Parts: sequence; structure tokens; C-alpha cells
Amino acid sequence: MTRLLLWVWAAIALLPPAASAQVLIDMNRLTCAQYLALPPDQSRLYSAWMSGWFNQRTGYAWIDLAAYQRNIASVKQWCTTSPGDTVMRGLERSTTR
Repeated sequence: MTRLLLWVWAAIALLPPAASAQVLIDMNRLTCAQYLALPPDQSRLYSAWMSGWFNQRTGYAWIDLAAYQRNIASVKQWCTTSPGDTVMRGLERSTTR
């Protein structure tokens, strides 16, 4: 019996640790409806990435947290009226006008 317990313990010790769940998001294809439906933690991460990417692309090289909050609110407001469009398409449109 002791040997069996030792073998079971050894087998459990050799199992790989449980991996945390990863969520993959295609940043360029995320629709507004999908963006608005993201859980808060994923929405924050996507918003931060989107803001950094867009700011870098337009040459905005400093951080303004108040502007960040306003911009995210503006994108979410626009997304409520265009749920089928991608978030990136909305950002692209905002720079061409």
C-alpha cells in the first residue's frame, strides 16, 4: 500500500502545473459589439493597447490620463452606434476626417 501511495504521489508531482486560461483577441478584427461585451479586465487591456497603438501611429508621444479616459469613452460611445464595425475601422475613420 505504501508503494502505491508513493507511485501516486510521484505521478501527481510529474504532472504539469495547471495553466491559466488565455484569451486570444485579434486586435484588428475586434468588432464594436465584441469590444463592448468584453469583461472589464479584458476591456481595460484592449483599451490600453488600442490607445498606445493609435497614439504611436499618430505621433502622440506622451501620456495624458484624462485624455485617455475621454478617448475610451468616446470610442465606446461610437461603438454603441456601429456595433458591426471594427474598432480599428472607427479609429481609422477618425484620423481621415
